[in-house]
Order: sequence, then C-alpha cells, then structure tokens
Amino acid sequence: MANLFSGLESLGLGNLSEMKLFEQKEKEKAEAGKGATAQTMEIREEDLLFDKHFICKVCDKEFKSKMVRTGKVKLIGSDNDLRPKYQHVDSLKYDAIVCPYCGYAALNRFYNYMTDTQAKLIKINISANFKGLKEGEDILTYDEAITRHKLALVNAVVKHAKASEKAYTCLKLGWLFRGKSESLPADTPKLEEVKKQLAAQEKEYIANAYEGFMEAFSKEPFPMCGMDETTMTYLTADLARQIGKYDEALRMIARVITARDANERIKSKARDMKDLIKAERGKSDE
Repeated sequence: MANLFSGLESLGLGNLSEMKLFEQKEKEKAEAGKGATAQTMEIREEDLLFDKHFICKVCDKEFKSKMVRTGKVKLIGSDNDLRPKYQHVDSLKYDAIVCPYCGYAALNRFYNYMTDTQAKLIKINISANFKGLKEGEDILTYDEAITRHKLALVNAVVKHAKASEKAYTCLKLGWLFRGKSESLPADTPKLEEVKKQLAAQEKEYIANAYEGFMEAFSKEPFPMCGMDETTMTYLTADLARQIGKYDEALRMIARVITARDANERIKSKARDMKDLIKAERGKSDE
C-alpha cells in the first residue's frame, strides 16, 4: 500500500510519514487483545463475592456475610423447578444470612422481617444454646451452606414464620443438595451411592417445599416469595411431579396453560412440563 503521506518530506515532515491514518482502529485492536487475555484468566468464586454488613434483628450486633456480586455473574440456565444456574458460582450457597453471635438466620429475602415476639422466641430457643459461628471465610462449601440453610429453617419454625417462608427455605435446601451432587468429583469414593443419598435428601426437602406452598396457597396473598400466582403455580406443579403426585401436577399445570394473564414464555414451559409429567406417569404405571 502506498504511503498516504508521501511527498511531505519536502515540507520537513518526513518523520511523520509512517503515521497511521486510523490510529483509533489500532487502539481498538490493542484493547481487544487485552480483553481476550483477561477472559482467559481463571475466574475464582471468591472474586465474585463481597462482604455485606448486617445488624442482627435479634441481638443488635453487627456482622458481615458473603454475598454474590450480581452484576458479575452470568445466568446460564435453570432447571424445570426454576433453580437458577450461574457461571463460576452457585449463588444459592450464599442466600442464608446467619448472625454468628446469636444464631438468628433467614434467607436474605426474609432477614429483615422480625417482630418482638419472634425475636424473643429465637433468643429463648436458639440463642441460649448457640455456640457461635466463624465468619470471614472466602467461600462456602456446600456442606457449610446446607448447615446455614438448615439453621434458617429451624429459625423459621421457631419464630412461627409463614408457610411460604418455610417452604421456600426447604426448596433452597433441596437445590443445594442437587448442586452438591452435581459438583462431586468423578473420583469420589462410592460416587453412585453418595449421589443416591443426596438425591434422597433433596427429595425430602422438595416434598416439604411442596406441602408448604400448598398450605400457603390457601392462606397467603400474592406475590409470594417474589413470585406471582402463575409462576408459583408452575413451580408447585413441578415439585408435585418430582415427588410423584402426577394428578396434582397436571391439575396445576393446566391452570398455568389456561391462565389469561400468563405470558407465552411460561405457558410454553408449562406445555413442556405437561408432556414430561405424562411421560413420567406412564413409566410409573408400567
């Protein structure tokens, strides 16, 4: 290619003859190269977390808890029962907020809701025997996350929380057992046996989530746990499917398909769910 600036030598500007016409393009290429290098760097779970400070609703002490930087995680899909799946981190592990001093625990969604009567019940039934919890770990293992969620569940029972809160906490526990099973290394001793045990524990929590949501349908208004009635009906239908209550699952999924205010996306998911339920019921009848 000819030099675009040839002939300027006579003007004493020969030293500029090698300049690039579109320098910005070269900068963009350089920046793109830097981006490609950055993307190849390993993303660690702890890089996606930050410390959030809380004031305990029971003992009034300040503590910090690891939270996921939502702007830095990418949603890569979801299971039939709406369990979200993110790249590089299972955000579900960090949803239970636990006071390390008195043992008050709840899912992030419910943490700030506390009456004086509930606080008193927690002090008597949990804080009086609570041995404390170490804080400040970089990341949580699935076992640690499960323990924290179980503490949130027992708090919900002690403080006489709504059925939906107890059901939602059970659902999150079921999802954690599923996540733990999926994350097991291939060389785990007695891998299939361990997976079978985890599946049984998952199913137990899913069954309790189903029962709790069914109770909540008759007693609580919507939105419930951040979901409208159509979404909650779809979710509960899939929980019924998972525990073999196929007739109930079909009845509820039909409500989603015929709902006038349901969008086409969830109706499409409901139609797929209907086919899945029928297929599984057929196999169970064989």
